[in-house]
This record gives sequence, structure tokens and C-alpha cells, in this order.
Amino acid sequence: MTRSTEAVRPPTMADVAKEAGVSHQTVSRVLSGHPNVRASTREQVTAAIERLGYRRNPAARALVTRRTRTLGVVAVDPTLYGPASTLAGLQEAARDEGYLVSTVTLRNGVGQALADAFDHLAAWGVEGAVVLTPQRSSVRALTRLTPPFPVVTVEGGHDLDIPGVSLDQELGARLVTEHLLAAGHGTVWHVAGPEDWLESAARTEGWRAVLEERGIEPPRVLRGDWSPLSGYYAGQELAGLTLARRGSAPVTAAFVANDQMALGVLRALREAGIHTPRQVAVAGFDDIPEAGFFPPPLTTVRQDFTAIGRRSIQLLLEHIEGVATGVEHAVVEPQLIVRASTRAPGDAPA
Repeated sequence: MTRSTEAVRPPTMADVAKEAGVSHQTVSRVLSGHPNVRASTREQVTAAIERLGYRRNPAARALVTRRTRTLGVVAVDPTLYGPASTLAGLQEAARDEGYLVSTVTLRNGVGQALADAFDHLAAWGVEGAVVLTPQRSSVRALTRLTPPFPVVTVEGGHDLDIPGVSLDQELGARLVTEHLLAAGHGTVWHVAGPEDWLESAARTEGWRAVLEERGIEPPRVLRGDWSPLSGYYAGQELAGLTLARRGSAPVTAAFVANDQMALGVLRALREAGIHTPRQVAVAGFDDIPEAGFFPPPLTTVRQDFTAIGRRSIQLLLEHIEGVATGVEHAVVEPQLIVRASTRAPGDAPA
């Protein structure tokens, strides 16, 4: 076998010790950050590591330290934009802290599925887990389980006796509803998400609270399933009400619980010959990457998924290290992004 075809053996700790002219134990102390190592020796070992391109063996380190530096994530229905973006934020935050992530995705968060996910992660030696629990059913299932490691929830609400992180969904809904009323609309209609989703319930509550505080009777809630198609059907109903001019609450503004459904609403209104925003203003929630390119560009509520992921991982590590022992529920604030879909009545060109 020629040298060009030989498998190149990665450098070992023994190679580093030989290169630096120190003992194997000294290299181990440098790698573990042991304080009883002279600065000159530490620099000598670090230089040898860089020259050789040595990389630590996580499996070997885990045997010695009993720490796998692996975190688990359980995600229910991560195909939707919100859960998918939250999952990406968690993975990025974990990498920044020097941890690997083992992810289990579930179609639903019922008891046995969640229990099996915990068993799977425990078998892989995770030190703790973040659980995305956006549905009431998954929250109920979680309350009946005793995880074998520290757990932090994301979007699980504040009723759980488990640490958690969530966006202030109600505040986001309040911001967009107040924005539409300030633009001169007499009321705001609402296309909500599925009833089982905590985020949907909180957004509906925020919308309703603002109207009731202003002495406005909330119109009946239209409901979708987060998909553009369900938004399209809701938009057809809104278009029918607009054209018929029926009822005591005319449709001039609609707050839609996510941007995908808002896309369907916009299409239905356009097909009915209704101009947005001159006749009906439309706002969404999430600020998906395409929101600024909708016809017209969509006013929406932005979620900081990076901040959610970072705070969730920080909170989990605090419990793993024993720094935090209480049940903290951290809240991340949303941001209203105003675009052309919600100009004040009469401001938009024909």
C-alpha cells in the first residue's frame, strides 16, 4: 500500500505529549482546564495541539467525566414554521455552548409517544432536554411523566411546574390589534389557529382583550389550521361579509394568527376584487422570510427564535449544573413589523 492511499491516523493525546515534551497527564490537565499547570507549559501544550490538529474524543472524555455534553430536544410537529425555527434556534444555542443535540420529532405529544422519546434520549445519555410543547394535549401528557433528567419547556405555558421559555404571544396580538385600531378601523376580525394550540389561544386572548378594553364587541372568531388553504377559506368568508356589508361589525381589518394563513386570506380577498389595504387591511404573525414579499408586503409580529433558543439552553444548563433550582418561566418579547398591508383606510392608492 502506498503512502497516498494509507488511512491517516488522527493524532492522539500521546502524540501531543510527545510533541510538547510533557507527560500524558500534563496534556490531560491542560485539556480539562486544571489550574495547577504553569502558563508556559500550557502554552507549550496548546501550540503542540494546534500543530498536530488534535481533536478531543468526546466518547473517551465522557467515560472519564461522566458528562456526554449532549442535550436532547423533543419537538412535536416541527414541520410548521414556528416549531421548525425554534428547533433551529435551540440547536444553534447548544452548539455555541459546546453541546451536541439529539432530537426526537413526534407527530403528536400524547403520553406514550412522549415517554418513549424520553426513554430514547436517556439511552443516549443526554444530560437534559428541551421539550417543545405547543399543544394542550402535549402539556397534559408532560404533567403525567417524570423525566429522568432536567427538562425545560418551550411554549408550554406558565401553568406547568416545570421551567419554561415562551414568546409573549398575548402581547404580540395586542400590538397588532392596537396598530389596526390606531389606523382608524372600527373593529378587527380575527382568523385564529387550532384550538388545541396554546399559542393560538394566547393570540386570540390578546386580540379579544384589546377590543373589550376599547368597548368594542369582538366579532366572531374564524378558525384555521395554520395552513394557507384554511386561511383562504377564512378569507372567502371575510370577502363575502365585506361585499354583502352585513352585520354590525363591517370587515375593514383582519388579524390572522400566522403568516401562512394570512397568505391565503390575501389571495381570497384579491380574487373577490377586494383591495388590500384600501378596503380590508390584513396583518399576520411570525414574520416568515417571505412576509415582506407578499402582495402587498405583510404587517406581522416577529418572533426572536434565536433569543428563545438561547434562553432555553441557558435555563436548561443552569438546572443541569445545579445553579438554578426553582421553576422559572422566562418570556421573550415580540416585535411588531409594519408593512404596506395595513395602511390606514383611504391612504392606499387605488
